[in-house]
Amino acid sequence: MSAADRLTRLLALVPWLVAHPGVTLRECAEHFGVTQTQLEDDLSLLVVSGDEVLGAGRLVDIQFWSDEDEGEQTPSDTVITVVDAQSLDRPMRLSTPEAMSLIVALRMMEQLPGVDDRAAIASAATKLERLAAPSGGRAGAEVAADVAVDLHVAPEVRAAVDDALSEGRELAIRYADGTSGAITQRRVVPYGVVAVDGIAYVDAYCRSAGGRRTFRVDRILDAQVVEAGDTPPQATGSAGSPSVEALVDLDASSRWVVEAHRGVIVSELPGGGARARLALHDPQWAVRLVLSLGVGARVVEPVSLAESVADAARAALAAYSGR
Repeated sequence: MSAADRLTRLLALVPWLVAHPGVTLRECAEHFGVTQTQLEDDLSLLVVSGDEVLGAGRLVDIQFWSDEDEGEQTPSDTVITVVDAQSLDRPMRLSTPEAMSLIVALRMMEQLPGVDDRAAIASAATKLERLAAPSGGRAGAEVAADVAVDLHVAPEVRAAVDDALSEGRELAIRYADGTSGAITQRRVVPYGVVAVDGIAYVDAYCRSAGGRRTFRVDRILDAQVVEAGDTPPQATGSAGSPSVEALVDLDASSRWVVEAHRGVIVSELPGGGARARLALHDPQWAVRLVLSLGVGARVVEPVSLAESVADAARAALAAYSGR
């Protein structure tokens, strides 16, 4: 059991006990899925906890022992009594940074295509803005100005993606490539929408490329809903192998690549990094991806990809050799 798991249980324990007077040690242990010994250890830690400045009468007071002779095991039917919960019986309040992070995430979700209940997300964000507004100020005014989020998603594109996902149809899109700048016409079967570092992508099977691809929503210049065709190979799991399968060491700041490209973490590395296996469809794009991560990524295998990355890096450095 991790320290984070225990902290979560400790924070929830006192409010639950206050809401369930008369509960026994056995019942409480069963509810939280721990042994009675672990529960008694938790309660023993709580009774030496209190407010920020400790002093007489400032500690949590919980009785969870019986009147049996000292040295005997505490009976399972002993009732736990919260005599003084201090501030632990009150709901935890979000700090300003925590509230702002949630507001940003909600405002970003509100703009994503494929969201089921956009009105509920907007309502939750508005309520948080009001709660986080500085006292004395107009509710939400200052906060809303500070956390304006714009994913640059055209309303008509968002509406088309919404309709295609909800109706099980396809999209005909006009797409601007991020590297070459070429504008192409594509027909895609959308599976869903993901967001990484504030950038939204449509996860789809591209009939034009004959494989699964991700398309940045802000680079979709136009989108039209069209009738669905035959089930694409990717949807049935019979798609061909990707062009490149790479084993890459990523540092903590680059772990997002695993989620964004549906990789698999093979092992954890010191400092929060990870060794991951990535399935990449374009060798040249794979080289650009690794180079863009700088020191945050190192190709372990295949050797051919590692050599291609090294060659590209040397060529880039050679361009500055005269300076």
